[in-house]
Amino acid sequence: MNGISKPDPRGYPGNLGKLLSAADDRIALVDLHDAAQPRELSYRDIDALCDAVARGLAKRGLKAGDRIAILSLNRHEFVVTLLGAMRAGVVPVPINIKLAAESVRFIAEDAGAKLVFAEPALRRLCPRGADVVEYGGDAFRRFLDPGAFEAFEPQADSVAIQPYTSGSTGRPKGVLLTHYGQNWSRRILVHTRGTTAADVIVVAAPLYHKNALNAIKQGLTAGAKLVLLPQFSAERYVDAIGRHGATVISGVPTMMSMVLARRDLLARTDTSTVRTIMMGSAPSSPTLLAQLHETFPNASPLVVYGVTEGGPVPLGPHPKGLPRPLGSIGAPYEGTEAKLLDASGNERDEGELVLKNPGILLGYHNLPEETAKRVRDGWYYTGDVCRRDADGFYYFVGRTDDMFVSGGENIFPIEVEQLLERHPAVHQAYVLPFEHEMKGQVPYAFVVLRKNADAGEDELKQFALAHGPAYQHPRRVFFVEQLPLAGTNKIDRKQLRQWVADGTLDRNRETT
Repeated sequence: MNGISKPDPRGYPGNLGKLLSAADDRIALVDLHDAAQPRELSYRDIDALCDAVARGLAKRGLKAGDRIAILSLNRHEFVVTLLGAMRAGVVPVPINIKLAAESVRFIAEDAGAKLVFAEPALRRLCPRGADVVEYGGDAFRRFLDPGAFEAFEPQADSVAIQPYTSGSTGRPKGVLLTHYGQNWSRRILVHTRGTTAADVIVVAAPLYHKNALNAIKQGLTAGAKLVLLPQFSAERYVDAIGRHGATVISGVPTMMSMVLARRDLLARTDTSTVRTIMMGSAPSSPTLLAQLHETFPNASPLVVYGVTEGGPVPLGPHPKGLPRPLGSIGAPYEGTEAKLLDASGNERDEGELVLKNPGILLGYHNLPEETAKRVRDGWYYTGDVCRRDADGFYYFVGRTDDMFVSGGENIFPIEVEQLLERHPAVHQAYVLPFEHEMKGQVPYAFVVLRKNADAGEDELKQFALAHGPAYQHPRRVFFVEQLPLAGTNKIDRKQLRQWVADGTLDRNRETT
């Protein structure tokens, strides 16, 4: 398919930063960071900029194995910094821009980042005293060192990229992904999804997330055109589909729900060019899938399962070509082994999904105990509960821990609880996920106030918004005299949910 050979299940040698299909004059990327002045870059342009980044890093004294951090909206500079760093053997660390400054500082320090590339508006989040190169102006141009560069030749265990994901305690964990493994991943995606140089892929998900990183790797490997939005906006997303003749679109279900809500824009947009819609990071309802098929009549909506540590996309089309049932997350790719284990480690048709493929993480940065817990004998224990049908298709069921996904963002209840308990009036907080039509799930908080203290629901919501990422703030706050306990002396979640369902907590608050 488009010159891409069938992927080798053992992984592929070579530098991931050299993934461009060719260095010619075809358009590789349309940068829409500045809506008034879109910028088109050819494969030749991208290749030259990647070399210039690699040379710039070497000129600054960085060497193979060193880390750099990237804190930015989507833009072409982000892409060439990622790939250019890899060419130099330097490991890029993309950071979630929605994190608080304290979390950004922790990641940069944990990774040992020697240089930070940042969006000007986000420089305020950079660690104090950090060496920062700003995008969008003279600073980045001065950093670049144009000229040819001989790429670093990685070994099988050479780290290509170090994204961060939250841990079971909410502390960010650096995921070590190799050049060899990610070369396997990009080739398997191109091969199984039939991506070609004729494709136009709209990317609006953030580049620090696996969804967008996969789209970039997939598109550039196949020689496709990437249309890069700085961040998601339903209006700009729909406009990009029509204006550029998109063939592949992707995102989380929340994004697609917001797109479908703009019927006015869709009515005057040609959506017939779209052949594939990929959605991941949260469950997709049958209603949403049906609406997408109606709006994009020539497209196949795909529910994509991915986990940063696990490939990152281990499941796809059925090896025998069987049609994927509605709601299935697919079957293991060639080169991926998968099994479902119960709490005793026995294989079942429903249980924790455990994976082995060339793309799984080497380990967690500076966390040997967590690595030993999650990676055993080459198998990655995902913490996701899935079931498998008689044909070998997998379906996502839930998590083995308390983490839940809201609009594509991972939320751990303990993070929200600790945030709320920083408020002077809050004695205790407990957080549960509740279903939400667009976000998948959102946090609700149950709060015990300090004696003689007072606070309102809106006050605590605003406190959370001011002191943490917006996606973590509780959408409802309920006040209780004490949290109910179940027979095991754990908090009785069932009772809390019942109180919400029957309105007991709202009535209690109205009478106080």
